[in-house]
Amino acid sequence: MKRFLTALALVALGTTAQASDMDHGSNHGMDHETMAEQPMAMTTTLGDLALEAPYARATLPNAPVGGGFLTITNTGDTPDRLTAVETSVAGRGEIHEMVMKGDVMMMSALPDGLEIPAGETIVLKPGGYHLMFMDLKEPLSEGETVTVTLTFETAGTVDLPFDIRAVNAGAGGHSHMKMD
Repeated sequence: MKRFLTALALVALGTTAQASDMDHGSNHGMDHETMAEQPMAMTTTLGDLALEAPYARATLPNAPVGGGFLTITNTGDTPDRLTAVETSVAGRGEIHEMVMKGDVMMMSALPDGLEIPAGETIVLKPGGYHLMFMDLKEPLSEGETVTVTLTFETAGTVDLPFDIRAVNAGAGGHSHMKMD
């Protein structure tokens, strides 16, 4: 059963990212592939945070999980922390990361949330930091939009529309992955 759920999570997050494409989301910008797939989007400002280009990947019918991605820039002088994610289309939301441990890619939840350091940009994308929509109540269909509520420790809470893109949107490629 665990292998089945792992396979479904791989489909939700994309199985084509290469380990060399990983930056764990903590770079100061986006790679060219990600930039090319990001349509011009308005920026949502919440306190010192700028939230840009939110999207989710379409899911296969009966998939139990989906993935969400966006860019968060902290323009302030103090760090903030993404502490919670919710959406009506999922039983629960989680904040995850993917990292290489030896030659195996591991995905795990961040129970304490994700720090957004002062003056830095964090890119949530396939192969790095990302949002997980667990226990989906319905498939995420390409071309539709889903509202996601993000809660930050300092900046507060915001509802963002996430465009639903193709199943492989933002893909780079994973070969060996294990979920914690």
